Amino acid sequence: MSTAFRPQGLGPDQLLQAFEQLRAQFEQKVGRRAGRGDVRAAVLALLAEEPKHGYQIIRDIEERSGGAWKPSAGSVYPTLQLLTDEGLVSSEESGGRKTYALTAAGREVADAEGATAWTGATADDGETSRTALPKAGIELAQAAAQLGRTGAPEQVQEGVAVLEDARRKLYAILAQG
Repeated sequence: MSTAFRPQGLGPDQLLQAFEQLRAQFEQKVGRRAGRGDVRAAVLALLAEEPKHGYQIIRDIEERSGGAWKPSAGSVYPTLQLLTDEGLVSSEESGGRKTYALTAAGREVADAEGATAWTGATADDGETSRTALPKAGIELAQAAAQLGRTGAPEQVQEGVAVLEDARRKLYAILAQG
């Protein structure tokens, strides 16, 4: 395991503290991200209602999701540019702001894709799916901390190998998407 994750001489108390920090990070990040396709569908759905500027889109997505999802400008504006490049959205500058509207082709796509925009993005649905990974991470951290406190040196080394393998497999999952 790298020294960034498991410094030499890390005692059981320090290991437990490190896992508590990991747990806290998981809890802070739960439910705040959506995939690129979700941003696209949400933008199309909102523009199907009326023309909007980028920050209106961000605010409306946050409102519609009950605060469970607030996309960043770094995901909304590139999506708007992509939709413009695809001929689905046009933009007009007025008062120093760009307002985006659907084209005829964009309206057709919005009718097809916009219905899926809020799937899994609301605060009250999909609670299990939003918390399953952090919960599994916390439970893994607890097991690793207990192994670090009570395990024999050979068991600890075996645990380190399991964690390293799990980390590699998680990154492999990310690489697929």
